[in-house]
Amino acid sequence: MPLFFPGGKKIHPPTIAPHGAGFYVRFVSFAAVIFDVDGVLVDSPHERAWRDTLDELMRGPWADIRSSTTYTPDRFDSALYQSLVSGKPRDAGALAILEHFGVPLAAERALVYAREKQNKVVALIDAGKFRVFPDAIPFVLDAKKLGLPLAAASSSKNAGQLLSSIPVQAPDIAPNSKLLDLFDVDISGRDFPQGKPHPDIFLCAAQELHVRPDDCIVVEDAVAGITAAKSGGMHALGVARHNDDAALQAANADLVVHSLDEVSRNAMARGYLKAA
Repeated sequence: MPLFFPGGKKIHPPTIAPHGAGFYVRFVSFAAVIFDVDGVLVDSPHERAWRDTLDELMRGPWADIRSSTTYTPDRFDSALYQSLVSGKPRDAGALAILEHFGVPLAAERALVYAREKQNKVVALIDAGKFRVFPDAIPFVLDAKKLGLPLAAASSSKNAGQLLSSIPVQAPDIAPNSKLLDLFDVDISGRDFPQGKPHPDIFLCAAQELHVRPDDCIVVEDAVAGITAAKSGGMHALGVARHNDDAALQAANADLVVHSLDEVSRNAMARGYLKAA
């Protein structure tokens, strides 16, 4: 039976172990942290690439079908991106958008859309059109100080490119290190039988970190990612970058914050999630 503490939820039940002639109680701590990348660590150009690419297609090669769809540029807003695309594999996101706007032959056109979006986002990343969230690197460094192995597990095939372009300077970190160097495992962009909201990517990360899924924290900003974490039996830390607290809570995140600075490091070291 889980234990509850004021202001926070104890993640693990105590383990009773023999100690001499009697017993002692050991509280099990977390074993690893698994990070989504886009929206958690990096404010990436993915949303812009999805929006700009569709607009260019609708103004160019697909101009003849535009009037038969519900698409207008203003209808493709951040809320739509978060609900249909964020956290999902590229092809699934492309299809979801086209089906939402009633685009004819959506499955066929989704392949074109996904390909063109990929070209667009690579160009934006190469041009430096992204930023690191200011709370991201401190949280990653603090998790490492707690001795927790780390995994990057984004559906995006560009996550490694982003992480490897971000310098990190901190005591006890090798000179010229990149953010990617802080991770023990990076499985971002791999193809799985089912993408988020299915837990395959997170279960793979736990396996490669050699830890049990129920000992992992997954840090996510998207409902699909929170759902995937909970489906895999993991603990979910939701980051409401878009003030979507209610949606992340409805997906059963164990803790929802607006900034990773709000997460209590002392509580993490003791095995539960709590706002500082």
